Amino acid sequence: MTKPLLAFFLFVGLTFISCKESSSNPNQAIQKTSDENSKAHLIDSLVVYQTENLIIKRLSNHVYEHISCLNTNDFGKVDCNGMLVVNENKGVLFDTPIDNKSSLELINFVTNELKCEITAIIPTHFHQDCVGGIEEFEEHNIPTYATKQTIELLKKKGQNFSKPINEFENSLSLNIGNKKVYAEYFGEGHTKDNIIGYFPEDNAIFGGCLIKRVGASKGNLEDANTNKWSETVRKIKLKYPEAKIVIPGHGKWGGTELFDYTIELFEVK
Repeated sequence: MTKPLLAFFLFVGLTFISCKESSSNPNQAIQKTSDENSKAHLIDSLVVYQTENLIIKRLSNHVYEHISCLNTNDFGKVDCNGMLVVNENKGVLFDTPIDNKSSLELINFVTNELKCEITAIIPTHFHQDCVGGIEEFEEHNIPTYATKQTIELLKKKGQNFSKPINEFENSLSLNIGNKKVYAEYFGEGHTKDNIIGYFPEDNAIFGGCLIKRVGASKGNLEDANTNKWSETVRKIKLKYPEAKIVIPGHGKWGGTELFDYTIELFEVK
């Protein structure tokens, strides 16, 4: 075989290989993009309301997550979660949005879109991301329920509201139509007063800032008891080992893996 002919076949072979590789790579890229878009669509499909102030997601038949954004000095803009439980045209809210403006949007959505009446709000501890919108709810004659510890800490902080807060000790149950929703205290963690919300019908827990999203840092420890944190969350997991929906105070909701992550994060070594 002559050298020119050998060079020709070598050129054709390299071109064929190059074309084969270039034709397969775009398909892989398209598949990857398609998968990513599908995941994004799945997440977006939960959103039922969104403005620059407030996002609301429907997580189950009765449970909604509300998300508002708090500007902080130490952590920048932080997404803050709360849980709304609705049944038979009634609703109970765990943690308000971060301010009155966002809270009004939530009230209007529940009233006009869900055709429900909010009958109670329950802050899960005394920080701003739990109580920031209480005044707006009071303007609409919606009562607030909080533990004795939370009320005392709010007073100590100099936080006053126009109407008195309904006090309870370590647990509270409220009717939502023919169902019940529960607030429970398990121990110290993010704060000494942090509680959780639980709705048995959908096996949903609002952990508030006591529960961390998977991958989160320890966050604000100013009022925390890090020595007790894991122990407290372990008690929650022991009581609710098969929780289907677990909503943290900040970041993405999930299941009981959030309990495991939080326990490990604060485990005393």
